Amino acid sequence: MNALEELRNKFRPDFISTLFVGESAPAGGTFFYCGNSTLFREMKKAFGNRDSFLDDFKRKGFYLDDLVLTPVNKLPNAERKRLRWGAIEELASRLVSYKPQAVVVVMKAIVPMVREAMLTAGTALEPFSVPHPAFGNSTRFRDEMNEIIDNLPVINSSNHKGSI
Repeated sequence: MNALEELRNKFRPDFISTLFVGESAPAGGTFFYCGNSTLFREMKKAFGNRDSFLDDFKRKGFYLDDLVLTPVNKLPNAERKRLRWGAIEELASRLVSYKPQAVVVVMKAIVPMVREAMLTAGTALEPFSVPHPAFGNSTRFRDEMNEIIDNLPVINSSNHKGSI
């Protein structure tokens, strides 16, 4: 297991109520669970911008995994697409162990792959999807997150978006 996956694992709740699925950790060293990525900053804003965001995220049963566990964002499109489709079985295997009550896909382009992984895993849910907040999509991301936040299952708390 690489260092990013070890860090991600430290934030894995015992019970995953809502699984967020991104494409991959970005090339270049930023990472959601390091608190230094665009996704982290925009997700934190969508959930009320609290300093305790990552701890609150875990406490609610929220967890971010990625379709591909190695960075793909700087690869040529054909290779990136091949790796996305090739990661379906591994994500499906993780979905079986996670047993989420909801899934949020954080990048419209990977929805087909995540749906296929969910089908393979026997997960009978319809995933929510939002655009990734990079490349000028931060407002759309927050707007779409605000539409779904109150519908996400959480552990030991109300669904009030200001509470995370």
